[in-house]
Amino acid sequence: MERNSDSLVAMTEHDHFPPWHVGLTRFAVKLAVVAAMVYVVLSLLDWAQERAQVIGSDSLMLGVLTVLILVYVLLLAVPFVPGIEIGISLLLMKGADIAPVVYIATVLGLSLAYMIGHSVPYRWLHATLADLHLKRACALIERLEPLSHENRLAHLTHRLPERTAPYVRKGRYLILAALFNIPGNAILGGGGGIAFIAGFSRLFRPWAAVLTILLAVLPVPLSVWLLGEGVIAFR
Repeated sequence: MERNSDSLVAMTEHDHFPPWHVGLTRFAVKLAVVAAMVYVVLSLLDWAQERAQVIGSDSLMLGVLTVLILVYVLLLAVPFVPGIEIGISLLLMKGADIAPVVYIATVLGLSLAYMIGHSVPYRWLHATLADLHLKRACALIERLEPLSHENRLAHLTHRLPERTAPYVRKGRYLILAALFNIPGNAILGGGGGIAFIAGFSRLFRPWAAVLTILLAVLPVPLSVWLLGEGVIAFR
């Protein structure tokens, strides 16, 4: 195992890593494109909502709300976008009547992020990490790519304390559910980023990951639906 690890590190070090200014520029362009798309969409929605209020058209407001829900689903799938906060804003604005819609949209958005992560080739992330000259991370990607589900899980947890590792392996779905709900998870990529990483890691079975998402995001919409938006007014 040590020989394989050493050879993989050596192979990574001889991979083609672009010059710093090229890699960082390429990475910055990717982030700028995503940020620009999010900004334009949100700006258009704000403008449309203001126009609908000025005109006083119920049908236009319904159309804006429908588009907002669809955009919310897509934004949830984008790492570091505060999609959950948008969902809470919708619940505060529209109250209990929209809670089931927000719940379904949240499940769809996070599931989409997971599925995208699960389908993305490891080489895609390797290329991004190479742009940032993260050689150890590239070596880890190369080491994980050929492993089976169980071997990958064992490899990623083998450095944990002997007593802790089994609980992490068996309780990883509970950990995932907790990450979706902890305050400040935006620093981890937000709900979309967490779901994407969960899918990309290949450590979570698709059906079990979707079931985890279904249960993890249920408490807030259910509370609003049963008790009204006052239960989240403090947020």
